[in-house]
Amino acid sequence: MNHDASDLPHDLLDQIRSWAAALGFTGLGVSDASFPAAASALEQWLAKGWHGEMDFMSRHASLRADPGALLPGVRRIISVRMHYWPTEARPAEQVLEDPDMAYIARYALGRDYHRALRRRLQQLADKITEQVGAFRYRAFVDSAPVMEKPIAQAAGLGWVGKHTNLIHPKEGSWFFLGELFTDLPLPLSKPGTDHCGTCSRCAEACPTGALDTPYQLDARRCIAYLTIEHKTAIPEDLRPMIGNRIFGCDDCQIVCPHNREPFPGEDLFKSRYALDASSLSELFSWSPEEFETRTSGSAIRRLGYERWMRNIAVAIGNSTPAQSKVALLTARLGQVTDMVDEHIEWALDRQRAGLGIR
Repeated sequence: MNHDASDLPHDLLDQIRSWAAALGFTGLGVSDASFPAAASALEQWLAKGWHGEMDFMSRHASLRADPGALLPGVRRIISVRMHYWPTEARPAEQVLEDPDMAYIARYALGRDYHRALRRRLQQLADKITEQVGAFRYRAFVDSAPVMEKPIAQAAGLGWVGKHTNLIHPKEGSWFFLGELFTDLPLPLSKPGTDHCGTCSRCAEACPTGALDTPYQLDARRCIAYLTIEHKTAIPEDLRPMIGNRIFGCDDCQIVCPHNREPFPGEDLFKSRYALDASSLSELFSWSPEEFETRTSGSAIRRLGYERWMRNIAVAIGNSTPAQSKVALLTARLGQVTDMVDEHIEWALDRQRAGLGIR
């Protein structure tokens, strides 16, 4: 059914905001479905090769640039956000300062957000259907080639900062995003405006220099990319810079002045299995079965056991030298894959050098 603006209740958008808040969304805005500037910026970024091994970025570039290819007849995009900061978790800075602890990006400590947000977007769509009748829509939560951050900025949920994450001036950046593509002629929100100014804290905090060009990320040097998306051996020159980060990296968000007082996230995203305060040695001792069990329902599961062990081996190589770690690393040789062995050997060299063992 095609809807004209005159068909819709005059307060429909207010109702949608109310329903979204009741579903746990902490912000909602509406944009149109045309983003020529963002599409052009994406082309330039891909031309530099800064997407690394993420071939899906180039393979689906045309879909990202054209929302109508994902939902023919799309007129508006409803963007939502949901905070995830785990207030009860061990302080991020405290974990990063302890080389023997494992740092996991705050968004991945609890339940996987994809299914939870997608389910609530469906509930939101159901509410709208009850009010206006059948309409065409499609929900996305990082589940298709969607330029979610430029869309969210156009919908007024914040602005894409110099670290390429979306920032809200009062609520920071510790939130997930989701989209509901629709054919409803809803009123547009006022786009977000840039408040980064001359601040360069995120670039200065980045351990690998991945943010040296403001508003652009060289994923090939990004620790989040290297520990999650990168499927092969981590470049040796970058391994020391990874420190104890075994899944993702939050450094650029931690130092952002808009994140001074993080908004608490839902209980759904609270840390599970003490992943906010686990030692590297403990996690490296996990069997494949333990990995499967303890990452069930977690965003970490997509990493797979091989990359999990690869990442922890690198972090142990960067940790405090100890004979017990040499023994732990040695015992794992030949137990996973050749790629993991390569990183174990590197870590062993680092540990032995720190202990003065040749």
